[in-house]
Amino acid sequence: MSATEPTILATCGGLIGGEWDDSAYGPLLFEAVRLARVPAGRAPRVLHVNTAGGDQRTVEGAELAAARAVGVEASHLRFFPRRNVPSLRDAVLGADVVWVSGGSVVNLLAVWRAHGLDDVLREAWQAGVVLAGGSAGALCWHGGGVTQSHGPHPSVVADGLGLVPGSLGVHTDSDPNRSPVFRAAVADGALPDGIELDEGVGVLYRGRAATLVEAVTDHDGGRAVRITRDPGDPSGVRAEALPVRRLPDVPRTVPSWTPSAWTPSPELVDEEAP
Repeated sequence: MSATEPTILATCGGLIGGEWDDSAYGPLLFEAVRLARVPAGRAPRVLHVNTAGGDQRTVEGAELAAARAVGVEASHLRFFPRRNVPSLRDAVLGADVVWVSGGSVVNLLAVWRAHGLDDVLREAWQAGVVLAGGSAGALCWHGGGVTQSHGPHPSVVADGLGLVPGSLGVHTDSDPNRSPVFRAAVADGALPDGIELDEGVGVLYRGRAATLVEAVTDHDGGRAVRITRDPGDPSGVRAEALPVRRLPDVPRTVPSWTPSAWTPSPELVDEEAP
């Protein structure tokens, strides 16, 4: 673990279709690895957590192959049918990045809490392990959001891990049913103020206060919108589009994985880092 301060990258992305393989690390997942600022001379360690999807083995091979293609050492943390590691703490704190995939955030939260993973993740976050993920794997870090865990109709979940005190709405452009539910929940106070994300967009938070640093996207036109409760507005909320930085494509060759493997935007540069 090597991030200089607590770091969360919450996204609507992750693996993408590969040129030669079924899957590849997309720009958002690759950005999570870069944020870990892994010391030169070793491969980044990414712990994939697929609890929300039921730990299906069929996806693990694709994740491992995608990791190898970019010089990443990947492993998996499973809870189904039983836990696959003797020490959750060793597995999580031994990673540079914890990447959580999508599925049911309600199931994810219940399983994690039953095993005490919620406390381990908080410790890891404070110690510099980058916490990241897509969809349910983005929503989980927040105070709450909107989910389809209970069926096809979006509903509110308000008991996220709360590392980010605000709320998150995901898949805004691909599922038009989500945004009205999310905005209504913010308007009536069921959810705190938050951010809506299009597909392929993520938001970066830094520090123990989980301060929003920037929004990033893997394609032109991706949007992130801040939703704030506003009783004076007829809709009950105020929507403000955030600036979004376009990420570069993932390199075709294996990166050297020095802390400057990719040149970060100026606001992310740590002047004391090597």
